[in-house]
Amino acid sequence: MSSRDALRSLPAVDALAAAIDAPRTVALAAARAVLAERRAELLGGGAGEADLEARARGAAAAALRPSLRRVLNATGVIVHTNLGRAPLAAAAREAVTAAAEGYSNLEWDLAAGARGSRHDHVEALLCELTGAEAAMAVNNCAGATLLAAAALAGAGSEVVVSRGQLIEIGGGFRVPEVIAQAGARLVEVGTTNRTRRADYERAIEAGGDRIGAILRAHPSNFRQLGFVGEVEIEELCELGVPVIDDVGSGVLAGEPAVLAEEPPVRRSVAAGAALVCFSGDKLLGGPQAGLLVGRSDAVARARRHPLARALRLDKLGLAALEATLRIHRDPQRARREIPVLAMLTAGEAELTARAERLAELIASVAASVEIVAATARVGGGALPLLELPGPAVAIGGVSAERLAAQLRAGEPPVVGRIEAGRLLLDPRTLAPDEIEPAGRTVAAALARG
Repeated sequence: MSSRDALRSLPAVDALAAAIDAPRTVALAAARAVLAERRAELLGGGAGEADLEARARGAAAAALRPSLRRVLNATGVIVHTNLGRAPLAAAAREAVTAAAEGYSNLEWDLAAGARGSRHDHVEALLCELTGAEAAMAVNNCAGATLLAAAALAGAGSEVVVSRGQLIEIGGGFRVPEVIAQAGARLVEVGTTNRTRRADYERAIEAGGDRIGAILRAHPSNFRQLGFVGEVEIEELCELGVPVIDDVGSGVLAGEPAVLAEEPPVRRSVAAGAALVCFSGDKLLGGPQAGLLVGRSDAVARARRHPLARALRLDKLGLAALEATLRIHRDPQRARREIPVLAMLTAGEAELTARAERLAELIASVAASVEIVAATARVGGGALPLLELPGPAVAIGGVSAERLAAQLRAGEPPVVGRIEAGRLLLDPRTLAPDEIEPAGRTVAAALARG
């Protein structure tokens, strides 16, 4: 059949759409897309038969599939920003489901029968865990830092920052721009590698009443080594100016020793920081959230600021956060039940057993599979120099790029990493109940060739 005859034999859009079991708008869009694709093939010299109905059903199924989906993370990066950062504990997932099933007492005091505050659901827990006088939650740590600077400094005031802490983190979040958005003026002190107490003292003396706050920003995703020096939080809090301490990842008391290099929230609170800002979805292991804890007067100013409403956390986030904080009351339970902490502290025997089972599932089809020594990382801007040794499953004998693409298109999608021309699957970031589905997805992709 000539290409012209083949073009004439193509079905009408309505006829092809009628063969697809999907909402009419979806079926029509799938039919149009498949027919356009087939026309291009024929005009390009393509020959052979094509099952247009099967193609159209596949296109419709893809259109009906949710865009935001669960992914199996085999990259070895625990707090993977692109994959949603911290997976939630079972208790947090259950709390989200309960809050989503109907109405809730989000801003209703059930005991008093009157309007309440959404912050009440997490404030007492945050104060208990950090030693703070008051606390509140917003939608992420960047928002928390912006709100803190706007509430304590604001228009016309000055914020003092060490030059070594004028950092940029993911997404173009830059400390100088945050201070500008808060309406304050940045005052830089010290040098890139060394800042002394005297540098702050001179800036405070020169600024007088214009000084609204000192901001200390933890360099989450990099480290300076060698001839470096910064002023500790205790000394900063002795200078008589409100201190905002952005500690980043949210390390609470009783966390694993592997997190020792991250600044603990409780230390900053005990030192007297006016506001301490940290993330809920990094090492805390909860939902995306920015937490502010500290002195009651400072938290009250943050709550009253107009930005507080724009940045507030919704009921589902609060439900997950409350459940996560309750788990943190018992550090041993937290290490068992909060996935991020469980991954950080997983033992060699446990990881090896996971790797062996994963390799066994994959080796059931023709492929070069072996268990190799690998290194996982924390990710999410936390502990950038920390390496977590452990086993990984390496797949060779195939195109690593092609296999990775097939796994991303699988159900469920599996994401690994490519090293030395092989695809590596790290069992540290796969939960125990994810090993089987991950193995099946990989085996199916390899079987399809």
